[in-house]
Amino acid sequence: MKEFDLTDNEKKFLLKIARTTLQSYLKEGKTPSFDPETENLKAKRGAFVTLKKHGRLQGCIGRMAADISLYKLIPEYAINAATEDPRFSGVKYDDLKDIEIEISVLTPFVEVKDLDEIEVGKHGLMIQKGFYSGLLLPQVPTEWGWNKTTFLEQTCLKAGLYPNAYKEKDTIIYRFSAIVFSESEYLLK
Repeated sequence: MKEFDLTDNEKKFLLKIARTTLQSYLKEGKTPSFDPETENLKAKRGAFVTLKKHGRLQGCIGRMAADISLYKLIPEYAINAATEDPRFSGVKYDDLKDIEIEISVLTPFVEVKDLDEIEVGKHGLMIQKGFYSGLLLPQVPTEWGWNKTTFLEQTCLKAGLYPNAYKEKDTIIYRFSAIVFSESEYLLK
């Protein structure tokens, strides 16, 4: 099976539709529609949209399930990251000039059988235990300078669990990778 990837033009297109959607939605309450230029943009993938203001997180919301085409998912989750992330008060139209958009397109999840399979900086993690689950994207531990243990502990905390819950037999750990790209990479905005 061929590994999924995006061209620079496809990445730019996804960033452009995220920004255009935010501008339209936050100013007029309208959501524009887009026509995908390639088959990759029609691919059904999980993805997250992250919004940062001067490098500080302002919202991050995504979808793990690979059941919506990227060109439809990205605008929806750009709006959700700006308006629905409960950790933040929400992004306003006037804030957009200072907001940088980052998109993470996920690979399929693989259950971790041995913690040695996890590579900090390459893999994101999702931890499930009972009704609790939490996910951290691959870029998070490198942004915070975490080692593997801290990454596992922080993913447990994100799930609402205690830090060492990852060591228990009934805890399931998944790893995944992501294609991560942002506006600053392409000098967009």
